[in-house]
Amino acid sequence: MDSHSLPLDVVARLAGEPLRSLTPIGGGRNSQVFRLETAEGRVMALKAYFQHPSDPRDRLGTEFGALRFLWEEGIRCVPQPLAMDAASALGLYGFIPGERHRLPTDSDLDEAVQFLVSLHSLCSRPGAQWLSAASEACFTPRALVENIQTRFERLKAVESDRALSSGLTHFLDSALVPAWQAFLDTCRAHDRFTGEAFDQSLAPSQRTLSPSDFGFHNALWRSEGLAFLDFEYFGWDDPAKMLADFLLHPGMALSLGQRQRFASGLLEHLALEDLPQRTRLLFPLYGIKWCLILLNEFLKGPMERRAFADLEHQSPEERQTLQLQKARLKLQQLLDDHAHFPYFTA
Repeated sequence: MDSHSLPLDVVARLAGEPLRSLTPIGGGRNSQVFRLETAEGRVMALKAYFQHPSDPRDRLGTEFGALRFLWEEGIRCVPQPLAMDAASALGLYGFIPGERHRLPTDSDLDEAVQFLVSLHSLCSRPGAQWLSAASEACFTPRALVENIQTRFERLKAVESDRALSSGLTHFLDSALVPAWQAFLDTCRAHDRFTGEAFDQSLAPSQRTLSPSDFGFHNALWRSEGLAFLDFEYFGWDDPAKMLADFLLHPGMALSLGQRQRFASGLLEHLALEDLPQRTRLLFPLYGIKWCLILLNEFLKGPMERRAFADLEHQSPEERQTLQLQKARLKLQQLLDDHAHFPYFTA
């Protein structure tokens, strides 16, 4: 999508005045973002969200509602929600000037921890009870396992010629599925997840509010501190997932020391019951899930979302080759971490 295909009459209505310019400035893997300037010189950010019958998630409603809640609670290091049009899947937000893709410093890690801690402090606020679960939040070990198994089934259904020629079939059969079975067996053999414990839901008091796709890939560096972006998946989540996802996220180049700093800071400030132990046990399962997420490029729905948001116009085959290589590297990292877990002591 480019600015010419946007419903400009709707955009002008959201902005409240005629437009002077609308310039693409990037976006996520499921959306596009534009710098909007009005005839009166006001600058805002316009976000166009992907819509498809195969993906019923309301990314616009989730993000706009999350940011409205955060602004009502005094959080200012996130975009201000201004207006939205559900029919056109457009959201208008305050424009935050800043720099993307810096190498994070230790102070940036501490800021990231403090932001998640500030979200957790809002769990008892009256408006929090109306927030939904984060995207793919799993509050029992069984729910997590079923989510991962469903992802495996989708990949196994990929058109056979492409799966074979790309190397996807070989990677699944020879590496990813065996690793998954070994990790799952280890997890289920642990006392914490045997018997009824496998189906025991995480207590509401042990849950947290999470962006669910959190990291420096969704941050802006400003003189007054970091600003955090992308709340399309925001909601109630398992803090073990929040911690594991940050440590595993392929979109950030963090040193081992930085990952250790983040983990120790979050565990210290959240101080939730059994969080280190549960994170350690579930970590390899979330790692397998990340390998599968990287392979979404082989699935029709995610492939169309990427094409919608891709400003570089890569071919599906190019994106698939790149993502398969990333999945191989992620699995190797996961196997190394499982052999000698380096991030914290559980």
